[in-house]
Amino acid sequence: MSGFQEVKKNLFGGSTSVSRQFGMIFTLVAIILLFQVLTNGLTLTSGNLIAVVSQYSYILILAIGMLMVIVAGHIDLSVGSIAAFTGIVVAKSMQNFDLPWPLAILLGLVVGAAIGAWQGFWVAYIGVPAFIVTLAGMLVFRGGNQFIGNADTVPVPEGFRTIGAGYLPEVGPSTGYNNLTLLLGIIACVAVVWRESRARSTRREMGTQSAPLWISGVRLALMVGVIIFATLRFAGGRVGTSLPVSGIILIVLVLAYSFYTRNTVGGRSIYAVGGNARAAELSGVKLKRVNFFVMTNMGILSALAGMIFVARSAASGPQDGLSWELDAIAAVFIGGAAVSGGLGTVGGSIVGGLVMALLNNGLQLMGVGVDLVQIIKGLVLLLAVALDVYNKSQGRFSVIDSLTRPFRRQGSSPTAERPASPSDGEQLPVRPLSHRKTPA
Repeated sequence: MSGFQEVKKNLFGGSTSVSRQFGMIFTLVAIILLFQVLTNGLTLTSGNLIAVVSQYSYILILAIGMLMVIVAGHIDLSVGSIAAFTGIVVAKSMQNFDLPWPLAILLGLVVGAAIGAWQGFWVAYIGVPAFIVTLAGMLVFRGGNQFIGNADTVPVPEGFRTIGAGYLPEVGPSTGYNNLTLLLGIIACVAVVWRESRARSTRREMGTQSAPLWISGVRLALMVGVIIFATLRFAGGRVGTSLPVSGIILIVLVLAYSFYTRNTVGGRSIYAVGGNARAAELSGVKLKRVNFFVMTNMGILSALAGMIFVARSAASGPQDGLSWELDAIAAVFIGGAAVSGGLGTVGGSIVGGLVMALLNNGLQLMGVGVDLVQIIKGLVLLLAVALDVYNKSQGRFSVIDSLTRPFRRQGSSPTAERPASPSDGEQLPVRPLSHRKTPA
């Protein structure tokens, strides 16, 4: 192994997926720097960064749930309609029944869970493909939004708007920054240092080789530097603005779902089902339970995203949620997930969502029309796929290759196939028992 490869392995991790995630981070950094130059420094101003988090947090929340759905091998086309339906139900409950806004938020989560459970029942226990179930849900709940709201906008009270348009309050002495945001940044820096130190201690106790100390120092310097920069930007906005409440909700969800998908049996079961549902079931994974869970969870996060959007808009309307599912799916795919399932991370999906958000924001700052913005976003998505295909042609890891290989084998002739090998990571087909000949 060359010296450069050794440094890359120690700095970014030894697995292909981890290196690919860092590649997406570099892409994100490149987009930020490009628009920072093209917009004469507007991209990284405090006001713009705060606006990006406030405007796109609901899409990033949807991306978390969509990741789990896609990893399990499904797709959900109804998330925008569920968000719109939940938004109008919550707004009407506060307007017509004087429901206090905290109870209205709880009602919205219950509505989202019920819708997700309804769709999960059809997918997991009846066996209807998720594409069909959620396509039906997209139509049903979009119509439900317009039926309940009579195609009108319904305003929401001031307290409810906090979750979508609120910021961390100003407390403590005057420092020129928002003190609570500074405190969160300090906690984040301490947590990053503690995690790296704990990881090195664990490796020593297990007798495994740790990366050189200078590698850990460089890695910590990069992460702490990014945290400090972001903290000062969000804390240094105009008085009354800071890190949005919706951003705090997003951070909590990212941490919680990252831990769940990486460190729990339930989270690893989702990857097992997406990778090979039959093998996972034979290994004791409750296939129906996993599928039911990911669809129910998607309903809850869709409801939360819808309420955050309504709170930020100060009203629920008939056009809420349009094309949200496409943005969420694009974020997950750009973040490294495979539509066939079994591959992807929460962090990668957030990075993919930020790529799309900052691309959209940068083009708007440059005064590019909405039509061209859509064209450019589509080309970026296509470029991400083309890059993946190029990696495959160079013998490197390819999401598209792993996605299409099973279908190529089914559609090609036996003479055109290359023999399967253990390196493919796939099992050889097993002839059903009913087709085997019984010896005389």
